[in-house]
Amino acid sequence: MVYDFLFNTHKLYNDQRSNQAIGLQLGLSIVDCYPYLPMMSDNSAASSMMLQPRDQKRLKRTISVADSIAGDGSPTSTLSRSSSTSSLSNLPRLQFRDHIWTYTRRYLAAEAVEEAAAAMTKAEDGCCGDQQDGTADGMRLVQLLIACAEAVACRDKSHASALLSELRANALVFGSSFQRVASCFVQGLADRLASVQPLGAVGSFTPSMNIMDIAGSREKEEAFRLVYEICPHIQFGHFVANSSILEAFEGESFVHVVDLGMTLGLPRGQQWRRLIESLANRAGQPPRRLRITAVGLCVEKFQSIGDELKDYAKTYGINLEFSVVESNLENLQTKDIKVLENEALVVNSILQLHCVVKESRGALNSVLQIIHELSPKVLVLVEQDSSHNGPFFLGRFMEALHYYSAIFDSLDAMLPKYDTKRAKIEQFYFAEEIKNIVSCEGPARVERHERVDQWRRRMSRAGFQAAPMKMINQAQKWLKNNKVCEGYTVVEEKGCLVLGWKSKPLIATSCWKC
Repeated sequence: MVYDFLFNTHKLYNDQRSNQAIGLQLGLSIVDCYPYLPMMSDNSAASSMMLQPRDQKRLKRTISVADSIAGDGSPTSTLSRSSSTSSLSNLPRLQFRDHIWTYTRRYLAAEAVEEAAAAMTKAEDGCCGDQQDGTADGMRLVQLLIACAEAVACRDKSHASALLSELRANALVFGSSFQRVASCFVQGLADRLASVQPLGAVGSFTPSMNIMDIAGSREKEEAFRLVYEICPHIQFGHFVANSSILEAFEGESFVHVVDLGMTLGLPRGQQWRRLIESLANRAGQPPRRLRITAVGLCVEKFQSIGDELKDYAKTYGINLEFSVVESNLENLQTKDIKVLENEALVVNSILQLHCVVKESRGALNSVLQIIHELSPKVLVLVEQDSSHNGPFFLGRFMEALHYYSAIFDSLDAMLPKYDTKRAKIEQFYFAEEIKNIVSCEGPARVERHERVDQWRRRMSRAGFQAAPMKMINQAQKWLKNNKVCEGYTVVEEKGCLVLGWKSKPLIATSCWKC
């Protein structure tokens, strides 16, 4: 229930960013949505939330109608065009604290509705008290998190510290799904607050390790393995990517895969084991030679995986050649990739390219240019489908809060409350992503997830053309055959396949040609 409420809150926040009029509209929407709630007698705050000049025309029309009709239908007063124009031009721009005020009103209204609904249900079965209390606590956490994020953004250390103390007491690692996700954001806010410098100071946030390039601790590696086994995100990406690769390799005898990041060094090379099986069982003859080139800095780990894959390929009668290019994506050069004549080349990127999306865009453009020069038959791109790379901290914070609340909500449906596997997944994998998004800036911030529409624009500018994925039925069948938790969905969006949880997009897969 808290996740559903947060979904609506996130939608309202996006509306506010796109139109400054939302402050006034929110105040009115409470009455529209909940007509049985009493009106607030103090309208001074609401009256200060007006439209910017670009929306004056709509406001004048609205006010004219509202003011010209009284409760009994008789005319009252009208607002002249000249007076409305002059008064509106002097109105101040909304501040984020004004947005917080409107959120607070909406929260109070929603809480009142939840309390009324819970009371009615309790009268029927007498068993909804705990649920109502949990919902109210969750909404209170949302308020505290947003207020704390605002204080951190304003570099108000004293107020932010006070809010963090209250958040730590309520955001429990083994609590409800929203309490658990809140605990991760509290860690991120605390780290960011610790790095805050006075206005005008020059400096950067403490760098964090890039999970693609440096092998993590044993706990992080185990958490990543559990994410792969329990959550469908990466397995879905592998399935769609392999299907596209198989189609590109159809009828080819010499095939080559360039794997960017090797799926973060996932043990045993799970994606390529399944590709080897599919190539061996395809119609006609299996390829005479399969080459896999891994790109990354974890050379020993990648080589160990490659040795296992070569032995595995032999059991299927496939000659596999494996090599490693020791380089991160930003320093990759075309000459590093050895491409042979008469071989079909594909490039595979699973949750990798967002790490080179920087403010200057130069790093990503360089990588895409190198891939384009290789002239692959297809580039398979799998990325988180969320906007965590906006220029403003508060916007990223709200986007991330919504996105990871959906993930933690799905974990709630898949694993018991006190399951240690779930705690490891949340605290050693997703919490690391959250902390990087919330606490880091500059080169240290590598979790720069973007929406599929933004990737579509970037790829188009780099000279790639979309290759529509016409396999929605196979993807939905994959969900069913793998007994993926009910609540996960797959939809086709402009030629891309998007995995989501309860209508919230999580992972987007797309295919590109030169």
